[in-house]
Amino acid sequence: MKRDLPSVYSNPINKEIKNNTMYYYGSLESERKVDKNINQVINNIFASKDFVYKKKIRVTTLDDVLDIVLVGRNSNSLLTLDNKSIPISSIVDIEM
Repeated sequence: MKRDLPSVYSNPINKEIKNNTMYYYGSLESERKVDKNINQVINNIFASKDFVYKKKIRVTTLDDVLDIVLVGRNSNSLLTLDNKSIPISSIVDIEM
């Protein structure tokens, strides 16, 4: 059974469209300047209303980028749901 669809007119394009940029300039090494106080960010996570037991965050350390589930902290490290400890001194950035 064939359905009768309305016909649609498409206007032919006979010119060059210049609404997109033609070149991209970037660098291979990205330099991120982070002006965050890591202890203040951690305190804000634990003081927020939506933190009851655990919080999913992305932690950038000196060596790696980790997606973790944060459950606690002590004086010098963060504790994750899978029993890992991340030293606060090696943390560069925290994203929620």
